[in-house]
Amino acid sequence: MAKIPLAIGLRTLFIVLGALMLATLLYTLFTDGSPFRTELLTPWMTATLIDFYINVVALSVWVAYKEPNWISSILWIILLVFLGSITTSAYIVLQLLKLSSQESSQDPMYYVLLRHPPKNGTEPKRNHSFVATLRILFSILGIVMLGTLVYTLVTDGSPFRTELLTP
Repeated sequence: MAKIPLAIGLRTLFIVLGALMLATLLYTLFTDGSPFRTELLTPWMTATLIDFYINVVALSVWVAYKEPNWISSILWIILLVFLGSITTSAYIVLQLLKLSSQESSQDPMYYVLLRHPPKNGTEPKRNHSFVATLRILFSILGIVMLGTLVYTLVTDGSPFRTELLTP
């Protein structure tokens, strides 16, 4: 049996995931209506939204790192905020499509995650304080999410209750 290259498998995976999320979103909008209703704003929905936006911050930092200019970074970040995993899947597929055949055959995820070097061959100087700042930022975000989880568990109980799981 022929071996499928990892890059093609990853492209297929993220196309399927993005399409699945788009179908889920459209189905939910057509069958349940707008998600912006007060009866849906339970403590667990609030915790879920906080979790989602913490993930958006992490992905936004990566997109800002990867993109060659601020305009494309801002556009992708806006799409991440409004479309979430649909945008994430599309962005990863586009990054996989940008890989050369050599990069695809070696370690595609390594090349997808890292910024491509500039065309002139000079690598910009890295500031170590930027890494320290991001470590602090993500530590704070992790503490906020942990605090949100503990607070919601204590004040609202388990999310696996019948009244939360049935519409």
